[in-house]
Amino acid sequence: MRDQKEVVKKVIDYIEKNLEKEITLDNIAKNIGYSKFYLNRIFTEYTGITMYKYLQNRRLTVAAEKLVKTDKPIMQIAFEAGYDTQQSFSFALKQIYLYPPKIYRNIGCFMPKQNRISMCSSYISSYKFFVQIKEIAA
Repeated sequence: MRDQKEVVKKVIDYIEKNLEKEITLDNIAKNIGYSKFYLNRIFTEYTGITMYKYLQNRRLTVAAEKLVKTDKPIMQIAFEAGYDTQQSFSFALKQIYLYPPKIYRNIGCFMPKQNRISMCSSYISSYKFFVQIKEIAA
């Protein structure tokens, strides 16, 4: 159990260090040394979110912060967040932040949607407790 927690910490660290680089689940698996299926299963078990969704949400959170706190062109922020087109970036940002990039920038109020996950033991225990309660209730 403790080993799995350490593996999840390594995944989070890898994602955080490489947010602005091209990352795939295969890259993560290769660098951590486990299969992507195993990593995704334990990552989801410990965090409540898939590795891909965590990566996507973290990139969009960082991008939203850049929109509000910098004057970087929207297209540059989109590329840094891993999007090939402004249209795909705009669509993804709007799904999470409810506004397209230009309007979100003009609003000027940054609210993080996905902070870095901290693997403190009380969080994990609490999360697993709530998952168990949810399963019992269902």
